[in-house]
Amino acid sequence: MTTPTAPPEGGWTVAAVAAELLRCEDERIERPPFTDDWPDLDLDTGYEVQDLNLQARLDRGEKLVGVKLGLTSVAKQQRMGVHSPFVAWLTDAMVLDAGDPVPQSRLIHPRVEPEIVLVMGERLEGPDVTREQAMAAVASVHGGVEVIDSRYQDFRFKAGDVAADNASSAAYVVGSVARAPADLDLAAEAVRVEVDGEIVDTATGAAVQGHPGEALALAANDLARRGHAIEAGWVVLTGGMTDAVFAPPGVSVTAHFDHLGSVRIDGGEG
Repeated sequence: MTTPTAPPEGGWTVAAVAAELLRCEDERIERPPFTDDWPDLDLDTGYEVQDLNLQARLDRGEKLVGVKLGLTSVAKQQRMGVHSPFVAWLTDAMVLDAGDPVPQSRLIHPRVEPEIVLVMGERLEGPDVTREQAMAAVASVHGGVEVIDSRYQDFRFKAGDVAADNASSAAYVVGSVARAPADLDLAAEAVRVEVDGEIVDTATGAAVQGHPGEALALAANDLARRGHAIEAGWVVLTGGMTDAVFAPPGVSVTAHFDHLGSVRIDGGEG
């Protein structure tokens, strides 16, 4: 079995961590967090790794299609022992169509979480973007599910680790129901998470930074600090509304939204 790479002579660097994370993803290898050996891997350094790997993804033919936020809900932050949200990249290689199963053959230990998904109608650039400004740039709102898959053993990481790992990105599905932002109270939009016919969790959009628009504004402002903006046409996953549920082969997970329809994903085959 392929094993994680040991720290290189002289210690980890941004380039070495980036290469190791892509290798772990491509070869389905889980590893200890880098902060075990490199405690100076902080959030900003983790974003350097993330941006380096975005370029690597683009160089191998992937297309940048949006951004995601991770750990925007209190439930997620408490379970992971991390206390601030993160922004990460979405490429077309992560897109699943409705009806596609969890891609078990390329993932390590996938979990599924419900998301309120925003599709941008206008470019949104920070800094100092407010929730109202952010939502004014949104073309449509959808329900969705994200499949997350940390490259770290037992989903154990610190802030720099998870930022470097593109906030545990893996895949996502956007529901077919599209609503105008003005037609919904997104803070009150409820979701029920069903696993094999049993409701296991519930939440509302208020779990995502108080309102998904706050998460969108946070993303725009954080990306501005890094020299980026959110472009028209991009998809924005605003963050898991509930804690994530395991999605092994044979399991069916459905997110039932009040006004955004239902989005189902099956665990597929091992």
